[in-house]
Amino acid sequence: MLEEVTNWFAHSARDLPWRKTSPWGVMVSEFMLQQTPVVRVLPKWNEWMERWPTPRDLAEADKSDVIKAWGSLGYPRRALRLWESAKVIAQNHGNQVPSDIEALRSLPGVGEYTASAILSFAFDQSHNVMDINIRRVYARAIDGIEHPTKSVTSREKSERPIFGPTWSKAVMELGALICTAKDPKCGICPLSRSCLWLKSGSPRSNQVRKGQPWHGTKRQCRGMILKTLREREPRRGDEFVWEESAMLKSALEELIAEGFITKRGDRYRLARS
Repeated sequence: MLEEVTNWFAHSARDLPWRKTSPWGVMVSEFMLQQTPVVRVLPKWNEWMERWPTPRDLAEADKSDVIKAWGSLGYPRRALRLWESAKVIAQNHGNQVPSDIEALRSLPGVGEYTASAILSFAFDQSHNVMDINIRRVYARAIDGIEHPTKSVTSREKSERPIFGPTWSKAVMELGALICTAKDPKCGICPLSRSCLWLKSGSPRSNQVRKGQPWHGTKRQCRGMILKTLREREPRRGDEFVWEESAMLKSALEELIAEGFITKRGDRYRLARS
């Protein structure tokens, strides 16, 4: 299994810029790639690294500029958590991303997965990186099921193989390009001879995996507000176009409470540092 996957990776890996960058560049990529496809992240990552090549550069940026630069990547809390983490790194870690898991876990927005990924991909440490692509490869190849459970199980944490950072990158790439959630390319998979799911006839999972809804949700409403303010500010409340006034009011209040926007009189604008 190890040899087949790593050999495939050596010849088939995408040339992604965060695979040949600084620990800070890896950290930025991990924040951006959460629930966001590579094709959308690539241009933003390049823009951010050119504009803010070190944690201190980002830490010194105004909050409104950070929100604007995040653009349409979605889940903008990630942008503020990354900005807050940059401040801590600049002030407490000599402007260097820490290589200790406890120090990383103490940073805003860095959970167990993100810390493991940064340590594996930036510092070549061996950690159990439970990315959804990796989990799907294991579920099929080892357990013989189409999809892993929604949340990482204790069994996955304790029993999945850890062969080092190259292995984690290789399995993640395999899940992203070959062992995909829909229409996997089993015919060219390096694990096709040993995959238990394929040997069992590729049975369909009982789990119905649905994407999160977007149209008409408060998430979409919040995104509309931020997009409108990125284009021009300040704005009056009646300049935000949304059918449900109660949802719009609630979204504006949430964004104020979370530190994304401010209100003075009847005008809204992006929050400043």
